Amino acid sequence: MIHLDRRTRLFAIGLSAVAGYADAVGFLSTGGYFVAFMSGNTTRLAVALASGSGAWRIALALILGFVGGVVAGAFLGRLARARRGPAVLVLTALTLAMAAMCFYIRAQYLAVVLVAAAMGMENTVFAEQGDVRIGLTYMTGALVKFGKRLTVAFLGEDPLGWAPYLGLWLGLVCGAVIGVFAYRLTGAGALAAAACSMLVFAWIAAQLKIGAPTTSVTAVGAEA
Repeated sequence: MIHLDRRTRLFAIGLSAVAGYADAVGFLSTGGYFVAFMSGNTTRLAVALASGSGAWRIALALILGFVGGVVAGAFLGRLARARRGPAVLVLTALTLAMAAMCFYIRAQYLAVVLVAAAMGMENTVFAEQGDVRIGLTYMTGALVKFGKRLTVAFLGEDPLGWAPYLGLWLGLVCGAVIGVFAYRLTGAGALAAAACSMLVFAWIAAQLKIGAPTTSVTAVGAEA
């Protein structure tokens, strides 16, 4: 994050907010499963397997959907080359739109798997040489970097180096808060707004040339 220009940082924070929004909607609609945070689903999978609960099925389906989304996004990114960012975000928007339609026809489980796939796709927007450089839907790495940069600031070096990582985390939090209110007002149909937002971000990505060779993300590091 610290090696990106200001507009690209804001763009990444905006995408993180959409991820938080979608994750909140998915969490509420499934009764406590995540569509963007697979560490949580992995724990739920393990607990369900150990306790003999059938709940492992939805956790595994979400994990597989997320991985499938990463594969689809990475594959499309390879094909799109310099237009990777806009192409992947359009695919993400279409997947979220399909998820919203599935919720409308009450195919809830298919819908949440599609949302998980969309979140996997989103994480391939900032990718280089086969590696994801900025995790947009999970914040463990961002918080670790935030803490490390705070330490550097306390030592009198790079006083604001922590700010981009805090911004990424706050984006997810704010998006999730909005997602809760949207879900309460419109139910799972709130995903339609997420799909529209992704189309807007696809247009912005085209203007900023996100994914083009000139967009440097090599020094950001994986947010695992």
